[in-house]
Amino acid sequence: MAELDSVNEAKDKEKKKKLWKAVFAISGIMITLVIYGLLQEKIMRVPYGLKKEYFKHSLFLVFCNRLTTSAVSAGALLASKKVLDPVAPLYKYCLISVTNILTTTCQYEALKYVSFPVQTLAKCAKMIPVMVWGTLIMQKRYRGFDYFVAFLVTLGCSVFILFPAGDVSPYNNGRENTVWGVSLMVGYLGFDGFTSTFQDKLFKGYNMEIHNQIFYTTICSSILSFTGLILQGHLLPAVDFVSRHRDCLFDIALLSTR
Repeated sequence: MAELDSVNEAKDKEKKKKLWKAVFAISGIMITLVIYGLLQEKIMRVPYGLKKEYFKHSLFLVFCNRLTTSAVSAGALLASKKVLDPVAPLYKYCLISVTNILTTTCQYEALKYVSFPVQTLAKCAKMIPVMVWGTLIMQKRYRGFDYFVAFLVTLGCSVFILFPAGDVSPYNNGRENTVWGVSLMVGYLGFDGFTSTFQDKLFKGYNMEIHNQIFYTTICSSILSFTGLILQGHLLPAVDFVSRHRDCLFDIALLSTR
């Protein structure tokens, strides 16, 4: 009897331990997302300095974020002594990198026209592009009811986005929701749906460790975004901006660690 009580007590302790781990993980995710959202909106929508200058170089944010992430993932691979060589063909990592860059750039650019709460709500409409890409890439099959529910959620999000309370954006001289802002959100959802679906396909098709995929996709993203900055002539203006506004540099550094 005493042995049975001891076993039950050990099980209760294990359940409590798992519960607290889950609470800690969920709290960490929520806090991180809130800080991430506040930083995004601050960088893209709040002016810096006495002259009230706005930071306009979204691709520079992508470059800083991906460069930081690649360094952290490389450190994790080396520390755990796991495989650093690419598991999948490099072009597949690059494909994820391209769509991921387009996803994040659309996300940052959209913040010039829509607020972060509106953008967050719009992400609920991600179900439809994920289902479409899942059908095309993973050959998944969904029920008609699943499409109906996704359509209703998307419709509700669209009504909220197209008829906002009237938040004003510094980039469009009036109401925050413009055709361009909505178009950017559509692009963001479409590219993001492809990225997550193709990542899932790589994990299932190859014996791939998560840090391996993160390292190679972010390395490719760093190279591509850096090249884009040079071709657009935005690298030096972005560096000049953060050198003159150290608080912006701090915000970007903090955003890159998320």
